[in-house]
Amino acid sequence: MIKETLIVKTTTLPQSRIALELEIPSNTCKSCVNETINSISRSAKIPGFRLGKIPKQVLIQRIGITQLHASALEKIIDKSWNEALKMKSIEPLSEPELVDGFESLLKKFSPDKPLKITLQTDVAPELKLKKSKGLAVEVKKSKFDPKSIDEALEKSRNQLANIVPVNDRPAKLGDIAVVSFKGIYKDSKKEIDGGSSESMDLELQKNKMIPGFVEGIVGMKIDDNKTLNLKFPEDYSHEDSRGKEAIFEVGLKDLKEKELPKLNDDFAKQSGNKESLKELKKDIENQLKENFENTQKNIKIEALMDALSKELDAEIPKAMIDSEVRNNIEQTAQRFAQQGMDIKSTFTPELIKSLSESTRPQAEKNVQ
Repeated sequence: MIKETLIVKTTTLPQSRIALELEIPSNTCKSCVNETINSISRSAKIPGFRLGKIPKQVLIQRIGITQLHASALEKIIDKSWNEALKMKSIEPLSEPELVDGFESLLKKFSPDKPLKITLQTDVAPELKLKKSKGLAVEVKKSKFDPKSIDEALEKSRNQLANIVPVNDRPAKLGDIAVVSFKGIYKDSKKEIDGGSSESMDLELQKNKMIPGFVEGIVGMKIDDNKTLNLKFPEDYSHEDSRGKEAIFEVGLKDLKEKELPKLNDDFAKQSGNKESLKELKKDIENQLKENFENTQKNIKIEALMDALSKELDAEIPKAMIDSEVRNNIEQTAQRFAQQGMDIKSTFTPELIKSLSESTRPQAEKNVQ
C-alpha cells in the first residue's frame, strides 16, 4: 500500500507574504484523530470505567464528536504546517493565518477524506537598492565640550553623596522630599488613576512629575499641607488625563538633602580609584572624548543608513513592523517604570492602541 504524502503549493503575495496551499492526506487526518482520542482517554474520568480503558464510542458520546474533531484538527494543522515549512525550506516571520477560518474548516472536516487548507505567513523580503553610489549626506559638525568633564564629576559626587535629614528650613530644589498626595480631576472630582501615594520619595528636580508639582513642594516645611491646582500636558502619556485640570492635596512628611563630598584627592580615590583629582579628571576627559568620537562616528553611520533606506526597494512585511512597534512600547513602559510611574494603571488598552498608531511610522523607518 502506497503511503499518501502531504502536497504543498506556494504562492507569493504582496507585502512579503506567502500562501501555502496544503492537501493533507486522509491517513494523516485519521492518525491525528486516533491520537487525540487516545490522549484524551488516558486522562478522562468516566464513572464505571478504569483510567485509560474507556471504549472509543463511549468517549465520543461523552465528549462529543465536534470537540474531538476540533482538538484533532488543531494537531493536523500544526503538524502539516511544520512539515510544509521543512519541505519548502521556508522561515516564517509570523504565526500562520488560516484562510477561511477554523470554524468553517471544522464544519466540513471528515477524517476519511483528504483535507485542503490554505495558510498565510510573512517571510523575509527580498532586498534591493535602487542605487548605492553617489549618495550625499549632511552631518552637522560638533566639538567636544570641556564642560562635560565638570558635569561628569558632579554626577559622580551626587552618586557618592550622603543623604542627611533636614529639619530647619523649607524644601528647595535638589532636596529629596517624602510626600503624600492625592489627585482628582477638577471638573469631575474623580480620582486620578495612579495619582495618589501615602509615601513617596521625590527628588525635587524640574521636569519630574507634571508641570508645577515639584515647584509647588518647594518652600513647604515638614508637616505642611498644600493644595496644588495643576494641568496635565496635552501630550501626557495617559490619554484620559491629557490637557485636564487637576487638584492635588500634597503633604510634606519628611525632608532630606544630599551632602556632597569635596572635590579632592580623597574623592578621586573613592570615585575612580585614582591617586589624585588631576589624574581622575584626565581619565574622565579621555573617556568622554572617546565616547564623543564614537558618537560622531555613529551619527555619520546613521545618516548613511538613512540615505540607503530611502533607496530600499522592498515590501516590508507587517510582522516585522508589528514587532518593532511592540519593542517601542515596551521600551516606553520601562522608561516610565524607572521614573516611578505605575505601569499597570498607566498603560491602559486605549493608551497602548494610541501608542501603536503613533509609533508605527517610526517603526517602519526603523525596520527599513
